[in-house]
Amino acid sequence: MDNTFPLAYLKGLGPAKAALLQKELGLSNFNDILTYYPYRYLDRTTWHKIGEIEPDMPFVQIKAKLVRKELFAGKGPRRLKAWVSDETGVLELVWFQAVSFIDKNLRLNENYIVFGKPGLFGDSLNMVHPELETNAEHEASLSAFMQPVYSSTERLKKVYLDSKGILNLCKQVLSFPTLQITETLPLYIREKFKLISKETAIRSIHFPKSQIDLRQAISRLKFEELFFIQLKMLRIKKNRILKSRGFVFPRVAAIFNDFYQNQLKFELTYAQKRVIKEIRHDCVSGHQMNRLLQGDVGSGKTIVALMSMLIALDNGFQACLMAPTEILARQHLNSITEAMGIDFKGIALLTGSVRHSTVTTILRELKEGELRILIGTHSLIEDRVVFQNLGIVIIDEQHRFGVEQRARLWRKNSLPPHMLVMTATPIPRTLAMTLYGDLDISVIDELPAGRKPIKTVHYFESHRLRLVGFIKEQIALGRQIYIVYPLIEESATLDYLNLLQGLEQLERSFAKPDYQISIVHGKMKVVNKELEMQRFVRGETQIMVATTVIEVGVNIPNASVMVIESAERFGLSTLHQLRGRVGRGGEQSYCILMSGNKLSAESKLRINTMVSTNDGFEIAETDLKLRGPGNIEGTQQSGVLDLKLADLVADQQILHAARTLVLAILEKDPALILEENRLLNLFFNSKNLEHISWEQIS
Repeated sequence: MDNTFPLAYLKGLGPAKAALLQKELGLSNFNDILTYYPYRYLDRTTWHKIGEIEPDMPFVQIKAKLVRKELFAGKGPRRLKAWVSDETGVLELVWFQAVSFIDKNLRLNENYIVFGKPGLFGDSLNMVHPELETNAEHEASLSAFMQPVYSSTERLKKVYLDSKGILNLCKQVLSFPTLQITETLPLYIREKFKLISKETAIRSIHFPKSQIDLRQAISRLKFEELFFIQLKMLRIKKNRILKSRGFVFPRVAAIFNDFYQNQLKFELTYAQKRVIKEIRHDCVSGHQMNRLLQGDVGSGKTIVALMSMLIALDNGFQACLMAPTEILARQHLNSITEAMGIDFKGIALLTGSVRHSTVTTILRELKEGELRILIGTHSLIEDRVVFQNLGIVIIDEQHRFGVEQRARLWRKNSLPPHMLVMTATPIPRTLAMTLYGDLDISVIDELPAGRKPIKTVHYFESHRLRLVGFIKEQIALGRQIYIVYPLIEESATLDYLNLLQGLEQLERSFAKPDYQISIVHGKMKVVNKELEMQRFVRGETQIMVATTVIEVGVNIPNASVMVIESAERFGLSTLHQLRGRVGRGGEQSYCILMSGNKLSAESKLRINTMVSTNDGFEIAETDLKLRGPGNIEGTQQSGVLDLKLADLVADQQILHAARTLVLAILEKDPALILEENRLLNLFFNSKNLEHISWEQIS
């Protein structure tokens, strides 16, 4: 049977409820219900006597006789009451919904299994809306051992599609006479990892008969989720390597060598040299490079990107670098121009604020090949931007671009150009191998020589005067200060110091003419924002008051203090990015986290993590544990992490086992044509995984 059979035909659902179920939970067919797993279970294996029940107990189960019932339809809400008894006492049961139906079906002097949550009404023990089953019904019930509990919504609960309603749908689907749950993992894999069948797993996760059944079902389904993600990613990668032709850059010649020998003002770190070798190897392979470059803030990714572009130039190709904001794009232009020296020509900036006459010149020179490096924002992907011979594309802070935006860049040449995507947001290894499993990954895991670790401290609001004094000391030493706020204007619901209030407070403590303050936030016009930034860059202002618009791209070596107001409002990734704006020069730098006195346990953990370590990957691991992979920057748009059960933190062992197995399978049978892998091929094609472009993943 096709498990896409619509749910609307199930008993008690109908078209209207089915449409609501689709809208609220995305459930429209049998397969959707089968893979809508419970989030917890109620123990139906323990029995109590009425005399043992306390009002603060969780769900309890008793065997008792119905001795009386009464329908109340006068004052107050319409309700049905019934009383059940055993040898230890009497318990009152109450229903406020579907009372006529329940009253009609309750039989006096019948023995029932009663299941529900006890409570108090006045001084009397009662149970509101309990479940009642006869002994025969209970023995035949799929949930007689552990009752599944499903997530629902308020709108669904109003039409009786609460957890119990969804449970009923699951029972109907699993009892459907022609239902077929197709196996997806070959027998040799199931035997190797001692996994139960797919059908047993699906039935057991909805209606387990024991804790052992439940553990086996979860183990099987977690393995399957992680296995097929790895199979998809690694097969895409293998196919790309086998099929994708790429430009060959055989030479490292005059442009690269002149820069390395005469222009580079510092020694590259070992990590930078290693990454450049990895990129160089990709560019002579004859296959398109598709590499992710991870590097902590300040680790020197830009110089690696520049040297990669110079290799392209040495081989007669053009290069481009796309950044998510104009500030960051201009920063890259300035850094590269400064690094290359004033004699280097053929580089330009293309953003939305560039004058029309300049844009016309840029587009002409680009098409004719006079322009060799183009740096810009989203403007680079416009159809009017035509390269003569684009050989390499660098994308910075790549998670900020959508899939289609990135894909349009590698359609700018007859063969797709080499791709290097960079991120300063460290990605935990387990997340990287899942989210970016189809890319080759390079990591710059050391900072340039001479960088002093940033000292991070946490101040409460009561330390405000100490903070003001410290800032004045630093300014007296010739340093500059960032002060970052989470909000631009007052919020009616959030009691946090915001940028405008903070500016007023600062102007009282740092009055003109002794102190000058710049202000930058996302609501400013680009030209005004750039003006304020340049005042700070030139040292005309000592304090930069900003929102997180300065999170990436601003490189001012003289700025030595980063103050983050209401630090409890920021996630770990943002805190770490902001901290990375200082520590760029040779002087000792500081990050001061200001917060209110009342902190949640999670806020305390975030702040304590920042104080205790500068290691971006350690911070990323903590962030992953706190927020989960679905909330880490970039994962939502990827479409990869459709994990219903698996947890990348808790299930690393399963992930590594699945990945190791996939690598072995693809080494032996890359096309999955062997009979032993027939099920894998069928599942792979049924999900249309064969035809997914790597553009949609990177």
